[in-house]
Amino acid sequence: MTAMKETAREPLRSMTGYAVETAQVPAGQVSLELRSVNSRFLDLSFRMGDDFRALEPALRERISARVKRGKMECRLNLSATRDTTLPAEPNAALLNQLAALAGAVRRILPESPPLTTAEVLRWPGMLGEDTPNPEALHAAALGLLDRTLAQFDASRAREGDKLRQIIRERLDAIRAQIAIIRPRTPEIVAAYREKLAARLAELMASPDQDRIHQEVALFAQKIDVDEELDRLGAHLDEVERVLSHGGAAGKRLDFLMQELNREANTLGSKSVAVELTRASVELKVLIEQMREQVQNIE
Repeated sequence: MTAMKETAREPLRSMTGYAVETAQVPAGQVSLELRSVNSRFLDLSFRMGDDFRALEPALRERISARVKRGKMECRLNLSATRDTTLPAEPNAALLNQLAALAGAVRRILPESPPLTTAEVLRWPGMLGEDTPNPEALHAAALGLLDRTLAQFDASRAREGDKLRQIIRERLDAIRAQIAIIRPRTPEIVAAYREKLAARLAELMASPDQDRIHQEVALFAQKIDVDEELDRLGAHLDEVERVLSHGGAAGKRLDFLMQELNREANTLGSKSVAVELTRASVELKVLIEQMREQVQNIE
């Protein structure tokens, strides 16, 4: 029977997640995108515009406090508002300064091409464009990160619930296989006893009953799988407990998958009947299916 399933104390989170949020600021629209895939550790990278470079340590600290594992990418950019109304005149002071600098360059490098009209008009501030306020922009980005992280975390928790359900289905299937295997050992021993007695009866008029008992005892000891089945049951209970507890459970579950596979291999090595061999193979298939899902868990 499957162990009683408790309500998870914490969400079980997938390492695969995605979220994007935007916010309007006076300088334009800030967009923040988070995406992650599986990784043994937290591998965090950033793709940001120059307006946000100084903010990277703060972003890294906030993300690391919420995300423990995964190859994660954070994209943060500002789409500046474009004012279609042009001023009547360019910035005279900036234009004079730019002309003086261009003249100084050409005196030293006479072969250098002059600035074109288009280049001059695109010069930052030439048409009165305002430079975004860094403090206000950074405050908006941090607030946006908190909202995006909440959405990102919710998407990982939803995926984690699906993974929990898939793993629990495999746990139930393994317990069903154990229920098949456990009563077969006494039946196999009894059949071996009859077969051995029949062979000895063919070879001698009076079979040695003590010899039969010894051979049967050795055979029973060799194929005894009660200890392996008990350990399998204990590992299954622990997997269920970890799933119910939630949180960053991926590494613990991965270890338990190794232990389950070890016991399944031992069962296979002790198998002397087709049914037990098939059950052992089915156990290993189910464990591998669980292991594949565990690789996705934080």
